[in-house]
Amino acid sequence: MELVLQDVTRIVDGEIYLAQTSLVLTPGVVNVLLGPTLAGKTSLLRLMAGLDQPSTGKILVDGRDVTGQPVQKRNVAMVYQQFINYPTLSVYENIASPLRVARLERTEIDGRVRDAARLLKLEPMLQRLPAELSGGQQQRTAIARALVKRAELVLMDEPLANLDYKLREELRDELPRIFTASGSIFVYATTEPAEALLLGGRTIAMYQGQVAQHGPTAELYHRPANLTAARVFSDPPLNRAKATRSGNELILETGARLPLTPALRSLPEGDYTIGFRAQHLLLDRPRGDCLALTAIVAVSEITGSESYVHVDIGEQRWVALASGVRRYEPGQKIDIFLDPRRLFAFAADGRIAATADQALAA
Repeated sequence: MELVLQDVTRIVDGEIYLAQTSLVLTPGVVNVLLGPTLAGKTSLLRLMAGLDQPSTGKILVDGRDVTGQPVQKRNVAMVYQQFINYPTLSVYENIASPLRVARLERTEIDGRVRDAARLLKLEPMLQRLPAELSGGQQQRTAIARALVKRAELVLMDEPLANLDYKLREELRDELPRIFTASGSIFVYATTEPAEALLLGGRTIAMYQGQVAQHGPTAELYHRPANLTAARVFSDPPLNRAKATRSGNELILETGARLPLTPALRSLPEGDYTIGFRAQHLLLDRPRGDCLALTAIVAVSEITGSESYVHVDIGEQRWVALASGVRRYEPGQKIDIFLDPRRLFAFAADGRIAATADQALAA
């Protein structure tokens, strides 16, 4: 199966939900829709499913135009963040419901239901009603119902958000393998860059109804095509600053001067926006050349194994991500360190002008 979107848009009451979008999706790889809330991910999923119709453009399945075809006539399974189950049916019957509609043999239905229940740790709960389940168990039931259908197109809209950490990690490992083996086209929407990296495959970075970049997930992370894609793929948010190339230096708006690395030497003289991720703003002096800056702590967040330290340098607010417990008081002065080899440089139009040295970009 091949799913093709040709110049598709979605406009409602004059508001653009989805700008002109063209994509080609095939089985054998996880397709991740990555973007913040209101990026257009759900709008795109609904168009793929046939729940909504595009304002312009076409949707093709194996070369056949299905633009006006409703979801009932498409072989699609969809799972939402908010679980949807039939309240009067047992877990077993909820999972089996699409197979009964398809009039499969009883033994085939039973085998598929029990396989899905085993994978999703639902075997002890098959005779319970949804009201007797936790939220995570209800979501697992909804995912199992999508699995047993063996649809050509499986669409998941942040399906693991309500699950506990351990099960979420297990399913992140299992789902790509399951759907790759099934031959389905698998589209998974998430707001979390870390989840996109764990799922691998190909990522479609979205922001305000537009596709900023799409391609292999690792490539988008290491080689963002523009500032928007880099911001979408950064959590905490991408640290940014204005900078000017002058001679053999990059002069930041704070007045700090960075020597040009091999990756930055190709920049023509002029103005740029530099960007670097939180894990590349260091609290401990690294080996090698780096820029040392004095910053004022705004807030320090300790998550247990990691600490997020928000600092002010002039009018700039940056965040550093460091391992371990880092306790700082608001207003405290600390030294931070920036490795120029970790920088992305973006031109005035937002396009990438220089990429971080690849050996260090992770």
